[in-house]
Amino acid sequence: MNENKNIKKGIVFPLGLKNDAYAKYFMGQSYLNELVNDSDLNVSVGVVTFEPQCRNNWHIHHNGYQILLVTGGEGWYQKEGEIAKKLVAGDVIVTHDDIKHWHGATKNSWFSHIAITAGRPEWLEAVSDKEYNKLEE
Repeated sequence: MNENKNIKKGIVFPLGLKNDAYAKYFMGQSYLNELVNDSDLNVSVGVVTFEPQCRNNWHIHHNGYQILLVTGGEGWYQKEGEIAKKLVAGDVIVTHDDIKHWHGATKNSWFSHIAITAGRPEWLEAVSDKEYNKLEE
């Protein structure tokens, strides 16, 4: 249990702080290291790290996109209406404008990715324990 615990030490970039600003949009504990947060740009870049079982709510990026560069651990990514994809270090996910999706750690592993995000997020309902627990390890 709790595989890839070394993720919390940081991979390329430090772990970051507890993600308190976005905690209401996550189930479980996440951490955020903002790498680029410039109000003159329409893009942010940050390392998001998830403890085992942590995941964010379903959400949509309006007038933008999100690119996830997986840096460590094992996680899930799911677009609405599709089967969840298991993610490992080296995977790249591109979510286009107005696509409902969520991402987070597997049940037994820490998970970390760099998120390159443009546009305005719309946070939606949580991924229920029932939905999440159906995912195959």
